[in-house]
Amino acid sequence: MKPHILLRTASILTLIQALLHHLGLTRPPSHGRDEVALQTAMKSFHMDVMGSLRSYWDFFWGFGLCATVGMLLQSVLLWQLADLARSDPAKARPFMGTLFAAYVTYAIVSWSYFFIGPVVGNVISALLIGLAYVFTTSRLTNGEAV
Repeated sequence: MKPHILLRTASILTLIQALLHHLGLTRPPSHGRDEVALQTAMKSFHMDVMGSLRSYWDFFWGFGLCATVGMLLQSVLLWQLADLARSDPAKARPFMGTLFAAYVTYAIVSWSYFFIGPVVGNVISALLIGLAYVFTTSRLTNGEAV
């Protein structure tokens, strides 16, 4: 399999995860009165944080948006890395290794704190990136064109 195709597939999967994350972040409460009460409490309690008045909801919403932006960024970087893997595989390998480690870590964190959806997405992305690394390495060793 060609490494750039694996990386592009991981890019698209990460883009889908970003969109689903944002949809989940913006959905209205659907678990009844307790969820509505929790969101209301998070929005109503404000505290001074380094001179800014913020609520727990501000932190929840802000960190959620940062996660979505981070996934969008990773999607773009994976797409660009696919081009680099095709034109200069030796230079692409360190980036693939770093992203592989990041996605394995995301999978572990998702397993520990979230639910099966992000676990599966992150495991698949890690596998795609890891395979791209392996195929790039083996092709460089064998002197093949990537």
